[in-house]
Amino acid sequence: MKRKRRSIEVFSLSFLDVISCGFGAIVLLLVIMKISEPGVIEESTRDMTLDIEERSNEIAALRDQSAELYLRTEQLRGEEQRLLDQIAALNLQLAGAREEKNDMLVQFSSQEAILQQLYRARQDLTEEMIRLQQQKTAPPVDAPIGGVPVDSEYIIFVIDTSGSMQQFAWPAVRKKMGEFLSIYPRVKGIQVMNDMGDYMFSQYSGRWIQDSPARRKAILERLRTWTPFSNSSPVEGITSAIRRFYEADKKISIYVFGDDFSRGSIQEVVDTVDSINRSLGDGDRRVRIHAVGFPVLFGHKGAELNVARFSALMRRLAEDNDGSFVGLTEL
Repeated sequence: MKRKRRSIEVFSLSFLDVISCGFGAIVLLLVIMKISEPGVIEESTRDMTLDIEERSNEIAALRDQSAELYLRTEQLRGEEQRLLDQIAALNLQLAGAREEKNDMLVQFSSQEAILQQLYRARQDLTEEMIRLQQQKTAPPVDAPIGGVPVDSEYIIFVIDTSGSMQQFAWPAVRKKMGEFLSIYPRVKGIQVMNDMGDYMFSQYSGRWIQDSPARRKAILERLRTWTPFSNSSPVEGITSAIRRFYEADKKISIYVFGDDFSRGSIQEVVDTVDSINRSLGDGDRRVRIHAVGFPVLFGHKGAELNVARFSALMRRLAEDNDGSFVGLTEL
């Protein structure tokens, strides 16, 4: 007799238990994951926020550093340009100094020869003075006073107001001023300028001061404290006086008081004066130029050349313009 087979049930109670347990495990895992996920996300978000803040701070710091570096770069560029400008200016000064040095060397060689001639001329004049003193005779009544012609109707004083004159020769200047005024008892006009062409009395700029005892006194009083700027060169004063006051119908004398001539060409000054102080038909100059040299810089080492240049210039101007040059030997 055949045995009866047992029927197999797929969805038995055991199978359902296993399936239920599996689903329960899955649900439990999902629950656990859902509970922990917000904390993880929050922590991750916090870390990212901190990281973003750090990156932002680093970017801001880098921007500040970049701005500082840009400003510093601009400053360095400006400093570089300033230094380049200074170098260019110094190069120009150096070139000018070299040219001036070369000019001075040429001028010195020529002036040294002039100085030697002046020394020889001084010796010859000393011997001539001794000889003339031995043959001294009474001068005629109408002879010039001190060798200076006094036929002018208008007189102009051009006075060197440099520091050397103010410090060492001013009492002598005031004294000589009074003496020269005294040899002209009466003139039609007076004017006083310094070697730069500046007027003693600005209210009389460009016009004559009418002569009177009161005005002569005022001139001598003003001379005590008159200290305008000077470059210790009589050229500007002489040329300004001639250009402003030259008139063909007036007899004018210019008296130059000074001690040295430190710059410029002697021949150029002579030519300039010759062109503006034109001679008349008889060959006489309308403006006489007289000069008085004060021995301020004698004995000052290095100043002998300028003294010799002043003497040479004034002697030549006086000779060419019907005047006289007087070199004082003491103050």
